[in-house]
Amino acid sequence: MARYTGPKAKISRKFGEPILGGNKALAKKNYGPGQHGRGRKRKQSEYAVQLQEKQKAKYTYGVLERQFSNTFQKAARLHGITGENLLRLLEARLDNTVYRLGIAPTRRAARQLVVHKHITINGEVVNIPSYSLRPGDVIGVREKSKSLEAITVSLSGRNAKRYNWLEWDGGIMAGKFVSYPERDQIPENIQEQLIVELYSK
Repeated sequence: MARYTGPKAKISRKFGEPILGGNKALAKKNYGPGQHGRGRKRKQSEYAVQLQEKQKAKYTYGVLERQFSNTFQKAARLHGITGENLLRLLEARLDNTVYRLGIAPTRRAARQLVVHKHITINGEVVNIPSYSLRPGDVIGVREKSKSLEAITVSLSGRNAKRYNWLEWDGGIMAGKFVSYPERDQIPENIQEQLIVELYSK
């Protein structure tokens, strides 16, 4: 199961944002990685800007190239604005939703919980991080996993963030994917139109 396993700080410094989680290196070294990181910034071409936005989205949601391309093609076939459809489909991934519900502190941790069969959908164990949720699906913690320290610690701090398209019931440790989110509800700093322009070349 392919995923990015390289240094997180390097990616955060590349985009100037804590894409893969907060990191002290980003605060200490607020310039790009590598020997030319401190050098004078050259003006980027239009293609470079669009490519960087696509890479940012891929790293943010933990998706590699082929899967991202397939998701974009699916978004392009749907009614509505392609860029917004793309973000909705990425938000509807199981690993992302487990993270949004607060069951895991990061998307990487959420992916691990899914792969290790700690998560259920409508009562059935699902171990596919890219599983695409539909409105009405109930995402829960498997009964045997409810006492898992990683999950209980993460849930203890979940009150800070709530999302309009998700519902959570702490009593049964389960959440509901109510609907696909609107663009203004998605907090990620991604300019999806640049990604659409890149694929339309």
